[in-house]
Amino acid sequence: MLTIELDKETEAYLVEILGREKTTSDELIKRLVKDRWLSLQPRQTIVERRGGHPEHLLEDAPPGLSERANRKKAIAAYLEKRHPQYHPRSPIAFTVTMAQF
Repeated sequence: MLTIELDKETEAYLVEILGREKTTSDELIKRLVKDRWLSLQPRQTIVERRGGHPEHLLEDAPPGLSERANRKKAIAAYLEKRHPQYHPRSPIAFTVTMAQF
């Protein structure tokens, strides 16, 4: 049990908050203490918020993917294999002459 003496201004704030949030002073104080405690805790990293690193993401990946050029080549190869209609093997050459304009 905790007993606190509030000045008139703080007590007026408390009454207004309790009226707007339709809660008891006990619940409000518990929530305020928890919110404050959570704000003092170290923030989670993005990986922690997403549940950690995927376990099997890179188990069959070729070595050297930490280099950007290698990653670009690997992604390009994957996309060409997955969507060959967008990556024709022989590029179509267009010849434009001035007579066509």
